[in-house]
Amino acid sequence: MDNPASVIWPGLPMPCLRNAQAALLTLALHASVLALLLANWPVEKPPAQNISTISMQLLSLPPPAPVVETAPPVPVDVAPPEVHAPVEPQVDPRIAQQKLEQAALAHKRVEQKRLEQERQHKRQEQARLKQQQREQAQQRQAAEQLAAQQRQQAADAAAEQARKAETAAAASRQYLPIAKQAPAYPQRALDKGIEGECTVSYTVNARGRVEQPEVVGACHPLFIRPSLAAAQSFRYQPRVIDGRAVAVPNVKNTFTYRIE
Repeated sequence: MDNPASVIWPGLPMPCLRNAQAALLTLALHASVLALLLANWPVEKPPAQNISTISMQLLSLPPPAPVVETAPPVPVDVAPPEVHAPVEPQVDPRIAQQKLEQAALAHKRVEQKRLEQERQHKRQEQARLKQQQREQAQQRQAAEQLAAQQRQQAADAAAEQARKAETAAAASRQYLPIAKQAPAYPQRALDKGIEGECTVSYTVNARGRVEQPEVVGACHPLFIRPSLAAAQSFRYQPRVIDGRAVAVPNVKNTFTYRIE
């Protein structure tokens, strides 16, 4: 059943509706009392009295503003989340055994592969070390050969120098004259203005004297006799080999004849 107040004042909140309903009931009660008083009033007219008239006016007051009471927050008990124990699935023992065997086999393969890689790396390292040792040995051998060649070259150079010095010394002893006299210029050649050269070959004996002089090559006849006579007068330091004086053959001397 609808509330009369809600019909009259629709849209009002419930506390306002209740206050309006109470006001309507109060007015209705006053109207009933007034009607009863009027019905029981005597008919005889009383003496005229000065009746004070009370005029009543019903004023419709606006409903009071609703008081909104803010309810304190109600603590809400938050239940902790339920922790469900994990349900372990049931595993077939044969499948688990197969998985274990496969894992062990895979681990064994990985271990074998690692060992093979280590062995291969070791072989490569050994090969590298051997190659390095061979290269070092070759370098040492090359250095030793170079040093030996240098020593041999130095020895050969020293021997050659000694030989040259000995040869020079022997040559100096062989051709070092002690006394040498120039030949006399032939008078006939001077008169005729003849000039020329004459080469004489001879042997220097162990005493340093000239033996077997003879003219070699082209020589003017006027220059032969004085050239042989001059060569015969030469004196040399004898050549000595192993402490012994020896003869030196084929010694040559060229005489030049020029008119100044």
